[in-house]
Amino acid sequence: MKHESIEINSALLIVLTLVVISIGGLVEIVPLFHIKGTVEKVEGVHPYTPLEQMGRDIYVAEGCYLCHSQMIRPFRDEMLRYGHYSLAAESQYDHPFQWGSKRTGPDLARVGGKYSNEWMTQHLIHPQSLVPESIMPSYPWLMQPLNYGDIADRMKALRDVGVPYSETQAEYDANVKKFGKTLADQFHIPNAIKSVKEEAASQNWDGNPKEITKMDALVSYLQVLGTMVDFSKYNQGYFSKFR
Repeated sequence: MKHESIEINSALLIVLTLVVISIGGLVEIVPLFHIKGTVEKVEGVHPYTPLEQMGRDIYVAEGCYLCHSQMIRPFRDEMLRYGHYSLAAESQYDHPFQWGSKRTGPDLARVGGKYSNEWMTQHLIHPQSLVPESIMPSYPWLMQPLNYGDIADRMKALRDVGVPYSETQAEYDANVKKFGKTLADQFHIPNAIKSVKEEAASQNWDGNPKEITKMDALVSYLQVLGTMVDFSKYNQGYFSKFR
């Protein structure tokens, strides 16, 4: 039989396998070059501020994504528990994205503003003091000082992959037009160190106003998750009855 002659000829089998994979890949990739964008435009979504970005880097470094997802699927049970399903635009400035594939702990896509800064800090220091049944480990070392001297370099690296942090006046002006002056000032790389200090001082993130800690950065990041978009604009139609 013809398929047997292919199966016993390893070279031919490899060639035909590569042909099939190539065709499948082209079918998925080529259409992307003929549409204006793969991410819908959603009002309110913007890059992270320097302090929030530092917090996100800590979140990744500590492996938080291994137990917490940041993607709410459009299922009734998930929307009842976590809130509006995740929009693709919410992850457009995430490198890498934090969708996750496991939920040992709850999804964090909408955790911003759900708890106070004090609750967040205590939960990270000693989770069982607030949630006795939690199996989450403690992170007391997050109260150590934050080394933010390289924040400008981090922002430059993200700028290279498409995050609209600005270095030139033209880029800054474009951000003012798109995000407003307050955010544009924070997204301007020459202002990075100043921005970290000002944002850390703007709220008592970790209960210790005397120094900027890793906890300040991580809590600021957690508190922004799910807060950029006004989801009341998206609670129409089928999913609105689940709210």
